[in-house]
Amino acid sequence: MGKLFGTDGVRGIANKELTAQLAYRLGRAGAYILTNGKKKAKIVIGRDTRISGDMLESALVAGILSIGSDALCVGIVPTPGVAYLTRYYGADAGIMISASHNPAEYNGIKFFSGDGFKLPDEIEDEIEALIESNKDIERYPTGSEIGRKIEIDDAIKQYINFLKGTISVDLRGLKIAVDCAEGASYIAAPSLLSALGAEIKLIHHKPDGLNINVNCGSTHPKEIQKLVLDWGADVGLAFDGDADRVIAVDEKGEIVDGDKIMMICGNALKEKGKLAKNTVVATVMSNMGLEKALNKKGCRVVKTKVGDRYVLEKMREEGYVLGGEQSGHIIFLEHNTTGDGLLSALQLLEVIKEKKQPLSKLASAMKTYPQVLINAKVSNQKKMAYLDDEVIAAEIKKLEEMMAGEGRVLIRPSGTEPLVRVMLEGKDLEQIQSLAKELAALIEERLGA
Repeated sequence: MGKLFGTDGVRGIANKELTAQLAYRLGRAGAYILTNGKKKAKIVIGRDTRISGDMLESALVAGILSIGSDALCVGIVPTPGVAYLTRYYGADAGIMISASHNPAEYNGIKFFSGDGFKLPDEIEDEIEALIESNKDIERYPTGSEIGRKIEIDDAIKQYINFLKGTISVDLRGLKIAVDCAEGASYIAAPSLLSALGAEIKLIHHKPDGLNINVNCGSTHPKEIQKLVLDWGADVGLAFDGDADRVIAVDEKGEIVDGDKIMMICGNALKEKGKLAKNTVVATVMSNMGLEKALNKKGCRVVKTKVGDRYVLEKMREEGYVLGGEQSGHIIFLEHNTTGDGLLSALQLLEVIKEKKQPLSKLASAMKTYPQVLINAKVSNQKKMAYLDDEVIAAEIKKLEEMMAGEGRVLIRPSGTEPLVRVMLEGKDLEQIQSLAKELAALIEERLGA
């Protein structure tokens, strides 16, 4: 068996890589470790709209009950809803069954601790080691000690009530176009936005188990852009399959990505004295325009490796309250413990209402610099060698000096392939395309097989 846990839980093609048998074992091992051997523990389970969700939920529940823990099944809810509901119900752990923005044939199992945070690597390693060892967990309760499956019908209402409480305005007067990606937001998003008084128009809100993320949602925003223009909406919101991300569209049909949402909300929080240390946490892939726009308002950006878990780690370590990724995965740590598309949307809408400005005006405070990404093919053994190659280092230095603070070079070795990713950012798209190709060719020449 290869490594089970990736950067965001256990994922694979359902019933092939992520089987019911594996889900049962994950439920059993996860419940055992996350509840510290507690006899009567509670574990919240939610899922997205994939056809395989029922199968995997049943298997997970069986594993959990067989250890003697209770399974609180909350149905179809966004991933951040599980993080919140785990805390709300005082559960010992939470589990989300979803493969986020991946196609319908995939699914995933993601664990949360009792405080609603994703598990640290060492706990995932412990669960994985227990499964790989094939060692029997010597706990087979009988009679009243067997766990119970408890289906909770109003969980989504509790999550929506929580979200409503995170803003101090209503949304009356706003026309909002919404793309639910045929996913986990299809109940929560319209219920929430309507309850706050918005006029809404929905697309991709009729999931059939197979259409999740198909040419829709935050990774395919063309349809929401068209709807905004055709309907004359003030804002468009596109979620991904498990609704932990959101991409916005302004009234002119232009994309407002995660970087711009963080810029708008970061500036607003700064004005209210609520942006801890006047700092926003982003990854190295965030656009340099984000840093420049925030600097103008007296804020700074701290950067991490790519991945929301690294953003969250930095936020928790140093006490920051806002961080995220260009993809729209944004963490408002004052309110929730993970990226939350609906929460992020509300925070953005609150700024629009309070400022009484169109989204295009708010977004225009950040200039997005063109980015070019090219893969250089190298040997696996030499992926990290660019750090020590004097010729490559000299070329990178030359490029950075040439761009004189109006561009940058980012080199990232692939974690899974024999590639080095070359990203250039700058004012002139044609220029950086040419320079990126030349640098990638040099890296291939120096580090190729």
